[in-house]
Amino acid sequence: MTQTLTVLGIESSCDDTAAAIVRLQGDKAEVLSSIVKGQNDLHAEFGGVVPEIAARAHAERVDICVEEALAESGYALSELDAIAVTSGPGLIGGVLSGVMCAKGLSAATGLPLIGVNHLAGHALTPRLTDSVTFPYLMLLVSGGHCQFLIAESFDTFRRIGGTIDDAPGEAFDKTARLLALPQPGGPHVEKCARDGDPKKFPLPRPLLNQPGCDMSFSGLKTAILRARDGVVAEKGGLTEQDRADLSAGFQAAVTDILVEKTRRALNEYFALEPKNRIFAIAGGVAANGPIRDALMGLCREHNTEFVAPPLRLCTDNAAMIAYAGAVRFAEGANDPEHLTARPRWPLDQRAPALLGSGKKGAKA
Repeated sequence: MTQTLTVLGIESSCDDTAAAIVRLQGDKAEVLSSIVKGQNDLHAEFGGVVPEIAARAHAERVDICVEEALAESGYALSELDAIAVTSGPGLIGGVLSGVMCAKGLSAATGLPLIGVNHLAGHALTPRLTDSVTFPYLMLLVSGGHCQFLIAESFDTFRRIGGTIDDAPGEAFDKTARLLALPQPGGPHVEKCARDGDPKKFPLPRPLLNQPGCDMSFSGLKTAILRARDGVVAEKGGLTEQDRADLSAGFQAAVTDILVEKTRRALNEYFALEPKNRIFAIAGGVAANGPIRDALMGLCREHNTEFVAPPLRLCTDNAAMIAYAGAVRFAEGANDPEHLTARPRWPLDQRAPALLGSGKKGAKA
């Protein structure tokens, strides 16, 4: 008889406090509840996420999220099989808030405690939502991360490329700030770009002249700054059309970079001769319409299935953490009481660090 596991997931790695209940039966998973409390209103006036504010908000909200997730699912803590929690990577204050809550619940109930890599949660989301088969190619593209991963199994991921500086979502946020658009920047830049001419300002496509799947977005952000300053110097300010043209140019550049690098990643993935060709995308930037459409077109061109989970499961959430914890628990994982919060935790620890290393280890 197939084992059924019901797991509570807790996520607090950045600026979304979340809890969810997921039931796993064999290869099938069902999200019974998913609660996410964002913090956009707390950080809006600062133009980005303030770690101290985020950590305090997580500490205030995580238990409330757990209560609401349990109520929505109809389960009590005593009816669960395990607790899964993001234990890294992320803003250390936020990760610590979630880990301490999970530890307290585990100590009080005796439930097993499973630490989950936040990136693994994203990388396994296509399994949660679409039951895709291994191996598949995954593009994790968000505010804090950008990596191409070949998912070989539940716990084996091979990174074949990533950003060497800013993540695309971070670049979208910084571009929005430069253009005096609201935060979070992604949706506002996309909306503004609809009325713009993507060819009005010639912007670079960094690293496209270099082999491989690594990407860079820092220089593109700097190019937007210079283009904006040029317009301001000439006109004394930005018109709405200028903002639209700059937004459209930036978005087109990011799209071109992601499409070309995905083309290269697909070729490396195809060399494995997978039985089913699958390309999946997750992360907040996956919600961008032009980027998603361009990648879908690329997949059609290469006769590859394109998988994009629902937006609520593309961005940070606890359902993906509960699922990743459930599959780890099904394989016998049960992390000890000394489970710690980790600001850095590369998913593929065999790959060289993209962003350098320090005393606390590789950043990515």
